[in-house]
Amino acid sequence: MRSIAERLGISRNTVARAVRSEGPPKYERVPVASAIKTVEPRIRVLLKENPRMPATVIAERIHWSGSPAWLRENVARIRPEYAPADPADRISYEPGDQIQCDLVFPAVKIPCGTGPARVFPVLVMVCSHSRFIMARMIPSRTTGDLLAGMWELLGGLGAVPRRLIWDNETGIGRRNRYAAGVAAFAGVLATRIVQVKPYDPETKGIVERANGYLESSFLPGRTFTSPTDFNDQLAVWLSKANTRLVRSTAARPAELLPTDRAAMIELPPVAPVTGFHAKVRLPRDYYVRVSSNDYSVDPQAIGRFVDVSADLETVRISIGDRNIGTHPRSWDRGLTITDPSHVQAAKTLRAAFQNPEVADAGDIDDLVRDLAEYDRVFGVVLDDGMISS
Repeated sequence: MRSIAERLGISRNTVARAVRSEGPPKYERVPVASAIKTVEPRIRVLLKENPRMPATVIAERIHWSGSPAWLRENVARIRPEYAPADPADRISYEPGDQIQCDLVFPAVKIPCGTGPARVFPVLVMVCSHSRFIMARMIPSRTTGDLLAGMWELLGGLGAVPRRLIWDNETGIGRRNRYAAGVAAFAGVLATRIVQVKPYDPETKGIVERANGYLESSFLPGRTFTSPTDFNDQLAVWLSKANTRLVRSTAARPAELLPTDRAAMIELPPVAPVTGFHAKVRLPRDYYVRVSSNDYSVDPQAIGRFVDVSADLETVRISIGDRNIGTHPRSWDRGLTITDPSHVQAAKTLRAAFQNPEVADAGDIDDLVRDLAEYDRVFGVVLDDGMISS
């Protein structure tokens, strides 16, 4: 043992203990209870109430004084039991299958008429296969304007996909129920309007990316004088944007569009019903209201039911096939739009009402009939027993 101790440079007692031991020496640490074990039940209670609660907030709630990294590691271990992962699949889009639709509200106010500048919605539609973008500013997000905007964009495309993908936009429908007129619109186009589940942006990610592209590449540095000016500038920009190279398809939307459009359905021979439609009785002030604005009507129709229709550009009032009023549609609010010819016609009618023509005496005498004629016609017997002749 002495020679071994001298050769290894260690104590003889150390050599003696090693010889007496049954195996090589090893370090054994006395087990200590983990601090996480004591607070884990409280962590689970918090995650059950709010599975997405950050680890920093959990540390504050449980008064954690240990290592933040150690707490984050254990919260990450426990969290999947209360917040399962939501994987998103890679989706491939067949030609002609779908067009994704959405509304975007640009952070720029557009001057409109004499009223204050306002933010108007922009209808964005993207062919999923080719990534071809179509867009147009519309007056409102009502059902009539949404359908009119879709019909105009599809008319410019020249074809209809098998499906139109929407989110839960109120003007299209909510809770698996279409808004009034939407089912008829889809029926005329021989397509389906599909509303995706809430909080599932990946389902219509193509149009969501197009919205971001429009806001980051089209809007910065531009000024607009009216909605028409906005649409004109947007049309010029889209003609360039649709020639960009898309990384996911390794092609340009304008080049893939013919293949996409060839697989779609032809436009219907009859246009669907879109826009605003109403049937009202024309009041004495000979004005009808469309989207918060009042439009004059030929006062000859006062008291009669008139048909009021409005698309994105024009307001029309008619009785049957007879047109009794046409106005450019105003996107402003609270305006009164008057046709001078309607005012002149009302003036003429008012004068005729206030100064009626009095018939002369000769005309009144001509309207008086001898009562004996009625006796002769009905064979009335007189008091003397004779029949009036």
